[in-house]
Amino acid sequence: MTIERPLLLGRERRSLLDRLAADPAAPFALAVTGPGGHGKTALLGEVARRCRQAGQTVLSTVPAATAPPEPGTVLLVDDAHLLDDARLGVLRALVDAGRHRIAVAYRPWPRRAALVELADALRRHAEPVLLVPFTPEQTAARCAAAPEQARRADLADHVQAQTAGVPRDVDRLVRGLSAAPAPDLPATPGPTPPAMPAPGGTASPGEPPQSALVEFGPDLDRLTPDARRLLLALAAGVPLTVDLLGALLDRTPGAVAELVTATRAAGLLTADHRITPLVRQAVVALSPPTDRTAVWHRLVEQRLSRGGTVLPLVSALRAVGALGDCPAPALRAAAEEALAEQPALAAELFAAATAAGSSAPGRQAVAALLAGDLDTALRLADRLLAGAAPDDRAEAATVAATALAHRGQTGRSVELHRWSGTPAAAAFAEIGSLATATAASGSAGSVDPPAGGPPTLGAGAARLMAEGVRASIDGTPTTALSTLVQAAALLEPDGRTVLLPDSPAALAALTGMHCAELDIAERVLDRATASGIGGPLLARRHLLLRAWILMLRGRTAAAADAATAATAAGGPLESRDLLFATALELGVARRNSDLGALQRGWGHALDAVVRHPVDLFTLLPLGELAIAAARLGDLDRLEPHLHQARALLGRLGDPALWSAPLHWSGLHAAILADRPGTAEEHVAALTAAADHSRYAAVAATAAASWVDVLRGTVDPARVEAAARGLYDAGYCWDAARLAGQAAIRTADRRAMTALLDCARVFQGRQAGAKGAPASARGGPRSPAGGAALPAVVEVDAVPRSELSEREHEVAELVLAGLTYREIGDRLFISAKTVEHHVARMRSRLNCANRTELLALLRTLVAERVAVAAGGAWRERPAP
Repeated sequence: MTIERPLLLGRERRSLLDRLAADPAAPFALAVTGPGGHGKTALLGEVARRCRQAGQTVLSTVPAATAPPEPGTVLLVDDAHLLDDARLGVLRALVDAGRHRIAVAYRPWPRRAALVELADALRRHAEPVLLVPFTPEQTAARCAAAPEQARRADLADHVQAQTAGVPRDVDRLVRGLSAAPAPDLPATPGPTPPAMPAPGGTASPGEPPQSALVEFGPDLDRLTPDARRLLLALAAGVPLTVDLLGALLDRTPGAVAELVTATRAAGLLTADHRITPLVRQAVVALSPPTDRTAVWHRLVEQRLSRGGTVLPLVSALRAVGALGDCPAPALRAAAEEALAEQPALAAELFAAATAAGSSAPGRQAVAALLAGDLDTALRLADRLLAGAAPDDRAEAATVAATALAHRGQTGRSVELHRWSGTPAAAAFAEIGSLATATAASGSAGSVDPPAGGPPTLGAGAARLMAEGVRASIDGTPTTALSTLVQAAALLEPDGRTVLLPDSPAALAALTGMHCAELDIAERVLDRATASGIGGPLLARRHLLLRAWILMLRGRTAAAADAATAATAAGGPLESRDLLFATALELGVARRNSDLGALQRGWGHALDAVVRHPVDLFTLLPLGELAIAAARLGDLDRLEPHLHQARALLGRLGDPALWSAPLHWSGLHAAILADRPGTAEEHVAALTAAADHSRYAAVAATAAASWVDVLRGTVDPARVEAAARGLYDAGYCWDAARLAGQAAIRTADRRAMTALLDCARVFQGRQAGAKGAPASARGGPRSPAGGAALPAVVEVDAVPRSELSEREHEVAELVLAGLTYREIGDRLFISAKTVEHHVARMRSRLNCANRTELLALLRTLVAERVAVAAGGAWRERPAP
């Protein structure tokens, strides 16, 4: 495929050509210089074209000294740096004579004396034309000439990043992309190690087409062996000093500088001696594998001996399948470098080091654990525990203890942590003992750290975590939360490689949710996610807890999306994460009155509960599942686990911080299961704990009000105050639910209207006016004072069905399969009112039976959607 290649020159170069066109007979002597691929031949070609148009004779070879060209002949000589001294002397004599029009193009190297003399002679007539890379605008102009299938919004940026604007390389890449359209292109080349081009000539994201790389073959063939070795060294993607290159190439610093200059003159290095991504790919793809691996292996050995980073070099070897020949010490060093950011790669490199003769199973187990590969970590750790040296066994015990904690085997984890004997392990053993309410080394107080361990950040954070959990049981919520947040902050600078059975951020977030400090919980999780505490092993836990907070705030759609994103990343969920994920799913379904989703997810939830024993840090999902079980009439199946939770809390002295949310969930489960006596017990427990924390206080007030409402005693002011307390603490859905339940149970119409308005405000909807946005009348914002609650869209006009706005809401929920009671709960009206709406719709639409009504309602709802798609829209806060 041929692409039109317009000559792209700066303004001063274009002015030069315009002067030649204006006065073709005027004498000129001109030097054109620039590295290979920068357009010298193209510029001379344009000069020749214009001179021929003026009827002039154009020669491109140097005449013999004895046969000078006719006066008026235009002599255009390309690649003058390749000419011998004799022909350079002839050109200089012609320039000095001044009877011919002459343009000479040459590279800046080699600079032999005869070429320097010729350049000086040409400079006396005119300043040389110095060719430079394309600007981004020039590259965009060249890309604009590409066929339609290659022209995309980011093409010019991608080409400029890949080529640094070298005109020859721009043309090659655009041609390649035009011949075989590539997938979406990245905005920047990225620091990834060089990789072989995709087979068949197609381009994968970030890789140029093979056809573009093949065009570099002649350029590379013209280089000396040392120049090719230089390019291979630079293609490894690491910064190289002159002394390191000298040792690699067995050259003096001066010889290395000359070699770099020669390669730069060939257009294969930029002005600052960097290799472009496109040239790097070409060098890697077109160099013999033996040459490539030989250079990289030697570089690895040199950098290793000098203490430099080796990961980029080892990654380059891995990319071309030459990892097996890499020295074992280099593999171990690269694995340690990769551990923080790429633990899965580190595990692979540790395994390769072991295969190469350098035993590293302990570090491989650590890397596998940080990457979330618990099976491999446990397998390697168990082997080391059976027969390794004492130091290796201690590390293996820590790996196994951490992995088992993530799988819910807290007792075995505590045992292994104690056996390991490090200060951090002792703290984690204490945390595990508190979480399961088991005896901790003969003392009910804080466990002193063992002597002899270094006071690392990890050890300090582990100690703070243990103190924070202890304070959550026998101290104040403020002390506990502050200590755990400090532990999380301690790990933020370098917590990616610390082995954690649970992260301090997760424990801080759980404590915050148990004491109604949702804002603090959100922020500590966000910081942990940004800093990567615990690596991929704990990333999901942080995301799931963040989703849980969204659910508590009533933002069910955002919570569902966040939970889906967390579960979609990586492999299967471990038991603790699975328990939170399934409880999130059912919690969202319950708040959305989605009985079908509750029924579908209940079996998976029971499996998750069975897989993970009850501990202090899983009481939130257990309480949520208790409400779902009661809603489905299956609470008895969950009762043994609830009994274990109550027994655990009893062994710890019923700490109010941890027991209050479970009592709140137990209250609602008892209400749904019609167990008034049990509900009273939960109210009494919450009332007794009211002085301990903000959560217990607002929950106690709301619980008492809720029970009164269910008994038919509705005090609007008391209900609104209780609901306001829940809302201010961040529990928006519970607040709206309490006000709505009170509204449909009072006979006072003024009180009903006021409570319904209150419920809508807490839910994020406008009070009083249907569909009006809350923001238009100063509606509520999130308790954190942040962005307004998420919005949905509602069409202005009522469609041609003549149904009212409320009847449309009822119709949509009827078609969704909800019962009259569930619809009433969703809309804050009674089931009887829903039944009245359905009967009125059936009468108005003249339907003979329910089947006919449902069919017509489907049509009307579809019509409403169609009208909305083309009509005027407005936003209202989501229910």
